[in-house]
Amino acid sequence: MRSLTYMFLGLLVSGSVGAAAPDVGWPAYGGDAGGTRYSPLTQISPANVDELRVAWIFRTGELGAGVKDWGRSAFEATPILYDGTLYLTTPSTDVVAVDAATGTLRWKHASDSRKDLHYSDGVSRGVSLWVDGASPDNAVCHARIYAPTLDGRLLALDAATGKLCADFGHQGAVDLLKDVHSTFDEGDEWRNYLVTSPPAILDGKVIVGSSIGDNRAVKEELGIVRAFDARSGKLLWSWDPIPRDASNPVYKEWSPESVKTASAANAWAPLSVDVQRHLVFVPTGSASPDFFGGERPGSNRWANSVVALDGATGKLVWGYQLVHHDLWDYDVASQPSLVDLIHDGKHVDAVIQATKTGFLYTFDRATGQPLFPITEKPVPQDAVPGEVPSPTQPIPAAPPALVRQAPVTPEDAWGVAFFDTRACRKRIESYRSEGIFQPPSTRDSLMQPGNAGGSNWGGVAFDPQRQIAVADTMNLPFVVTLIPREQLEKSFDDPRYKDFEFARQRGTPYGMARHSFVSGLGIPCVKPPWGTLTGVDMQHGTIKWQIPLGDTPLFHMNVGVPVLGGPIVTGSGLIFIGATLTDDRFRAFATDSGKLLWEAKLPAGGQATPMTYSIGGRQYVVIAAGGYKSDSTRGDYLVAYALPR
Repeated sequence: MRSLTYMFLGLLVSGSVGAAAPDVGWPAYGGDAGGTRYSPLTQISPANVDELRVAWIFRTGELGAGVKDWGRSAFEATPILYDGTLYLTTPSTDVVAVDAATGTLRWKHASDSRKDLHYSDGVSRGVSLWVDGASPDNAVCHARIYAPTLDGRLLALDAATGKLCADFGHQGAVDLLKDVHSTFDEGDEWRNYLVTSPPAILDGKVIVGSSIGDNRAVKEELGIVRAFDARSGKLLWSWDPIPRDASNPVYKEWSPESVKTASAANAWAPLSVDVQRHLVFVPTGSASPDFFGGERPGSNRWANSVVALDGATGKLVWGYQLVHHDLWDYDVASQPSLVDLIHDGKHVDAVIQATKTGFLYTFDRATGQPLFPITEKPVPQDAVPGEVPSPTQPIPAAPPALVRQAPVTPEDAWGVAFFDTRACRKRIESYRSEGIFQPPSTRDSLMQPGNAGGSNWGGVAFDPQRQIAVADTMNLPFVVTLIPREQLEKSFDDPRYKDFEFARQRGTPYGMARHSFVSGLGIPCVKPPWGTLTGVDMQHGTIKWQIPLGDTPLFHMNVGVPVLGGPIVTGSGLIFIGATLTDDRFRAFATDSGKLLWEAKLPAGGQATPMTYSIGGRQYVVIAAGGYKSDSTRGDYLVAYALPR
């Protein structure tokens, strides 16, 4: 049925180049409730995409003034469209409504999140919408915008005015810090529990996961997923990925001691919903801390999994763990994509899950049965004392990995000059490298893929007509070292760990240090491409094409650079993506071939997923250009492109 709907939409909007496009929206963060990042629009096509021009630019005004931790924040929002208005959040989680045709401000709501604090992840990727069908169209809060804040609140706003909906929670806000065992103490300048992704909406419920600061300790906040009544804000159900009592079927896989302290396994990426089946699809992260699991023996289900929950009760319907006993920060960081897949000649309602390991896993959405076989394969076991890695990891037969997973060898060394390459080669020779799933060690070790992926929160876009999934991924190894507890403090000043990120991992025998594997010039020490864009034939589980994504800043060569953000696809056969960390460019590619068809220079880095819509017969493509921390040009721009009138 779904495929017929797409065929109808395709016929509806097809026709001569530049034909008027019907009004088609982008009502959810991922384009639809299932996160396909697909639009049937065809007004902008491969034949005319090179004519795209800036239609309007909106600036949020948020450029760090008064923000204590601006260097850790980023503008990564993807707007949603409702009734001619775009809704989005700023990095400090203020909510903005913008006229979709002109780019002019309609209203702005100040969330009043404190700007004098440090946040473990100072970003907000967007908002969600619910329309109250039981209220008149002109009623206050008939359409509601739900926005999570950095300081742990969930706001409900009237979409028409931006004012708080007083009947939701306490005067328009629900306290998300309640019942999560928050480690926050009065006077503490850090906030480690927040929600960075927009909520999921299903059957009058607002469903949220959470972002929890990594690697602080064994005992951190609970990674629970919660559903609130969309009108009242009342808590309706809660699901914890870690079993807390013997009635849970996977409780026996944990030790009674470890479930008392096991924490996190939180879903910080966007959730997806199957409206027909009333299911919520949740991608979970690692139990804490990420790089030492001696205090949480076993596989640690349901951490690092994709699970389907009953939308009415929050009870587990099915789940599949994609990384056992995570020691690498391989969170399931991407929104599950609910797609209509042709498999073995039949239409199957499927879910595609992208991962930091570089694999795409594909399941029957109703049963959780893998559509391509998954085999448990042996992995390295040489761990530090006190650690017991999983003897195997689940490897899909198809599609093949989209990124490098082999050991890094001296032949992989790369630099912009001979001396640079030689220095990288010497470092590789001194490091330990055994390929993917190598347990962390007290010896400096190269981890490939790194903890950033693979695929990160950008996820995949799926073209239902062409049966192609598009993903942007990274080939950027990380150096990771476990440091015995008694040596950790003095390591902070050790020149060997200059510019490294440290984690205390309290409650374990080891702290941790890590850094991306780059040369003294700040350039990755392995051969490019460091970032790729891949088109995957999901009918057959094969890679249709793969290209480098992004130019180097010095030589403007398309070698493929690190990426953060995601793609979208359209019915005309176009892919739109920003994401590249070094060149501040926005690009369009052909879905069938990966051929570059158009590119434009953004005023700042496009570390966000774009969106597209049609209003008044004109198709727009919009992206937030705000940059990413210190890695690309910073800004506060929302940029819309369209064909000339």
